[in-house]
Amino acid sequence: MLAGEGERLSERTPSRPRELPTAAYGPLLTAPILPTLAALSLPNLIALGTQSLVAIAETSYIGILGTEPLAAMALVFPMIMLTQMMSSGAMGGGVSSAISRALGARDVRRARALALHAMIVGALAGMLFTAVFLLWGRSIYTMLGGDAAVLPLALEYSGAFFAGATIVWFFNIFASIARGTGNMRVPSSTIIGVAMLQIVLGGVLALGFGPIPRFGLAGVAIGQILAFLAGTIALLVYLRSRYSRLRLNFSGVSLSRELFWDILRVGAVSCLSPLQSILTVIILAKFVAGFGTAGLAGYGIGVRLELLLVPIAFSIGSASVPMVGMAIGARDVARARRVAWTAATASAIIIGTIGCLAANFPHVWANLFTSDPNVEQAAHQYLGIAGYGFAAYGFGLCLYFSSQGSGRIFGPVLGGTVRLLVVLIGGILLLRQGGDFGAFALLVTVAMVAYGISTGLFVWKTRWGH
Repeated sequence: MLAGEGERLSERTPSRPRELPTAAYGPLLTAPILPTLAALSLPNLIALGTQSLVAIAETSYIGILGTEPLAAMALVFPMIMLTQMMSSGAMGGGVSSAISRALGARDVRRARALALHAMIVGALAGMLFTAVFLLWGRSIYTMLGGDAAVLPLALEYSGAFFAGATIVWFFNIFASIARGTGNMRVPSSTIIGVAMLQIVLGGVLALGFGPIPRFGLAGVAIGQILAFLAGTIALLVYLRSRYSRLRLNFSGVSLSRELFWDILRVGAVSCLSPLQSILTVIILAKFVAGFGTAGLAGYGIGVRLELLLVPIAFSIGSASVPMVGMAIGARDVARARRVAWTAATASAIIIGTIGCLAANFPHVWANLFTSDPNVEQAAHQYLGIAGYGFAAYGFGLCLYFSSQGSGRIFGPVLGGTVRLLVVLIGGILLLRQGGDFGAFALLVTVAMVAYGISTGLFVWKTRWGH
């Protein structure tokens, strides 16, 4: 545990910035970067590794239900990931960034006020997601290529999940508040608990157990929402307790445009990145839909692994956010940059290793979810090529998270734009030339490499600090 993990931050007078005891933030500002980053990342890696088990379990449940449900999952899963990425990695990163910069400047009063503003942003964003997918879900999934067999299943899955989207947003906002103080253990422990609950509830509700009927795809989604609800309550209780580094107490706090802006100037711009990522996946899914249900299902299995790499980059990147943010708040820009490059390199090594394993042994992943030989072949072909681009993807993605701490996120977002344009333009050219499934997998790899290189260049050229 880092020094001061369980300490309360002291306060002076209501009219002045609060002074933080050195033990509460010193390791984030002065300790060796790699060991500190590893100590902060490890709880996230364990927690998000557990979430990977959830994805495997849920995909297995859906695989038992049949090929059409797997195809429906391929349509809806990117939208669920979009919700997670926006609420946790994007807007959540904006929340962690603003709070860590306030704490780096030793202003606890501001940090506490930012937490209230973050909760309001989360509530509004959650309601927006619910409205969009309940009102226009049919149009969205039809546009993505959902046919008469797949569309009703996709709507069943989507409707059950997005009815509770606000709960997911609150969970990730509360977790981001805690991460902004440098506390990774409580959010990670809660994520593990939520993941275990998801596995149990998803299986029971999807497949039925004893007197509980089989709810199919809707059961998987209901299990997710119920698990997130339990986690949200747990985090709220912690943040209101004396054990929290930043205890939620909104007495005397008034709403301020400037505080909303401090969150949104990072969080709102950051939201463009997962939008671009999901749009990239959607465009590819639209292209792949032309290869039939088996091709789409195989792509869904392969891209699920790709999307599951996001939490790994997030676990390292989110650990770097308070380190970068507090360094920026303390006006130590050189240390902030060293943290970012160290985190990105570590992410590239870990994710690149997974990608190479997936490329050389694709059956280990694909065969977990299907025994259909046509689906297996498509998944093997996709992973056998795209896996080699994962290292570059992990490098760029971690730089995106690290840059949130600096408050300068536009460069990594432009890197995502480069990837999107490579996929869009390359996909159109391949369609015109009659490219096969393997050609589209190669396009994915090229786009990942372009993303990693361009993001690194943009961050290198961006000035950090005040």
